[in-house]
Amino acid sequence: MKKIVLTGGGTAGHVTPNIALIPLLRAQGFEIHYIGTSKGLERDLISRENIPYHAIAAGKLRRYVDFRNLTDIFRILIGSIQAFFILLKVGPDVVFSKGGFVSCPVVWASWLLRIPSVIHESDMTPGLANRLSIPFTVKVCYSFPETGGHIKVGKGVYTGLPVRQSLLSGDPARGRCLCKFKIDSKPVIMVIGGSQGAQAINKVVRESLDRLLVDFNVCHICGKGGTDKNGRDGYAQFEYVNQELPDLFAAADCVISRAGATTIFEILALRKPSILIPLPLSASRGDQILNARSFERNEWCAVLPQEELTAETLADKVRTTMKERERMIGAMTRSGIQNGADKVLQVILEYGK
Repeated sequence: MKKIVLTGGGTAGHVTPNIALIPLLRAQGFEIHYIGTSKGLERDLISRENIPYHAIAAGKLRRYVDFRNLTDIFRILIGSIQAFFILLKVGPDVVFSKGGFVSCPVVWASWLLRIPSVIHESDMTPGLANRLSIPFTVKVCYSFPETGGHIKVGKGVYTGLPVRQSLLSGDPARGRCLCKFKIDSKPVIMVIGGSQGAQAINKVVRESLDRLLVDFNVCHICGKGGTDKNGRDGYAQFEYVNQELPDLFAAADCVISRAGATTIFEILALRKPSILIPLPLSASRGDQILNARSFERNEWCAVLPQEELTAETLADKVRTTMKERERMIGAMTRSGIQNGADKVLQVILEYGK
């Protein structure tokens, strides 16, 4: 039986594309293993997939001076040794990495063992973990056409991003029922801040409810610990959703979101008009800003910088976007961009013979 090791972690965006590939890999007869951290989000998400999970130590290299960079170097070294022996024991034909710092030791160990590794870059420009991994891989799959300019000629493959097939089969009626909306005729605005929520967005959404609930129902996925106790008609709150997500997406007429690549490509696959509020430069390397502007140039979304985010500007942007809704749906449909899972699978199969 062919074997594959998947890796990636830190955020849901480094895990859910792997989850999207699991049914396809099973159909191809692969025995699937996963390498992640012992306490990361990836362990919880992968535990639902009924595949062997192997934990290793992981460290994070920060772009600023921090004493933890020194201690984390030792964690990375330990993780690399652990990954080496796990790969030696499992004996995979190929490794597939979705990024995050847990993935670097796995890719490096696969190179030492001469096991071909394929990585996937979601954002427009490669993140630090993937930049450290690229020299040790055979192929780099990527989501944005613009990313090809950052990868050595012949090594990159434009595949798009793997999207969970289950997201495409939601029921809007079930989604509205989950939210317990009393007035079904109002359009639904869905707010999703990523796997860890987004406090700045959560705060402004609540401040804007008086303006929004006049014309819309609001489904708000707040992140762990992000809900409050102020229940209102037409406003539904969830900390985190899993099985319910396809139905909530199906019910949504417009999505307010951060601009992490995994989420926005899911929104694109679902053909949902959106308002993207990317993480500002003060809190990121700027990848979400680049992601959002690329989608905006293609007329797939509206962009609202966090620096301009207020209750008034958010409510105004929602109304403007709803007026442009059909135009955005048309642009997304004409793009022809579909689920990238099949193209990524073909690259894996090429090296996992």
